[in-house]
Amino acid sequence: QVQLVESGGGLVQTGGSLRLSCEASGDISSISAMGWYRQIPGKQRELVARTLRLSGKINYGDSAKGRFTMVREKNMLFLQMDSLKPEDTAVYLCGASDSGGSWNWGQGTQVTVSS
Repeated sequence: QVQLVESGGGLVQTGGSLRLSCEASGDISSISAMGWYRQIPGKQRELVARTLRLSGKINYGDSAKGRFTMVREKNMLFLQMDSLKPEDTAVYLCGASDSGGSWNWGQGTQVTVSS
């Protein structure tokens, strides 16, 4: 199994930037896909960015395109978030799936963007 630990969340003003980090440990070789999602209370979990291990291709959710950049380095996953908006306020979760589509999640990190 894979364990994931996120860090880097916090409070930032509109237009500001934050960099989130996710460290994976455990059975890292089993990871097929890895990415960031976000959860707003009362709403469905939303894709921020996701990468497939074999292709290296990164898919961004509509809300992240042009403002967020995800980078994977070995067992670390980073999310650079620029031009933040109040609607980006959410708990950001790092997730990793195996080839069977089973996902493991970190505990999440809170991002709050003030207007």
